[in-house]
Amino acid sequence: MLIDSHCHLDFPDFEAELDAVVGRAKAVGVARMVTISTRVKRHGDLIAIAERFPDVYCSVGTHPHHAHEELDIGTAELVERTRHPKVVALGEAGLDYHYDNSPRDAQEQGFRAHIAAARDTQLPLVIHAREADADVAKILAEETGKGAFPAVLHCFTGGRDLAMAAVDLGLYISFTGILTFKSSQNLRDIARDLPAERILVETDSPYLAPLPHRGKRNEPAFVIETARMLAETRGVSPEEIARQTTDNFFRLFSKVPRPEAA
Repeated sequence: MLIDSHCHLDFPDFEAELDAVVGRAKAVGVARMVTISTRVKRHGDLIAIAERFPDVYCSVGTHPHHAHEELDIGTAELVERTRHPKVVALGEAGLDYHYDNSPRDAQEQGFRAHIAAARDTQLPLVIHAREADADVAKILAEETGKGAFPAVLHCFTGGRDLAMAAVDLGLYISFTGILTFKSSQNLRDIARDLPAERILVETDSPYLAPLPHRGKRNEPAFVIETARMLAETRGVSPEEIARQTTDNFFRLFSKVPRPEAA
């Protein structure tokens, strides 16, 4: 059993064949998928997908690219939206200094509002961090000082210092198909050294298809390739990585029920 802890099933890339995409994931052993929110004002679309498929859950939040568009959505509204039984996480929120599509002060404001909601609900915050390691680490340390909250650094591409700082704060680290890229040896070195109880796998589909699918549209079924590379990197069997990352997922995403057969 594997889990795709981060995908975007509401994106137009999947609209024409969503049933088939979910079916292919289930066929290769992906037991749960979490489709991640990027705009709260479009949250209804995610709810509809999560309600349509028994094995799909969703988050609620504003991607840093859109932070300036949703500053009117504060912690209280985020918390209220988590009351739905299929909403199992906050985010994705965080900092993206690569594109800077939203002013950095707006990104920080949104990030801290989502952290407050995660602290209030104890649902995990899905953190987007790109080329902002120092500021992400600083905010996480400051906010943890106000009270612990569960979180995962998704699609991790940062440096070792951020990874270890996050682990020290009790956070999780999640890897995508980038782990399989030939140019990602530094990332594999970090993945090799992380505690087994803090690692997750995801697709971030429709983006970042792993080898041997690179260049194609990604989908949840392809999470098996990332898991395979993570196992190779850490010198354990694919079965062991599946067990570890699945156990870690259900520990972090505690609102998601385990399959009865498991």
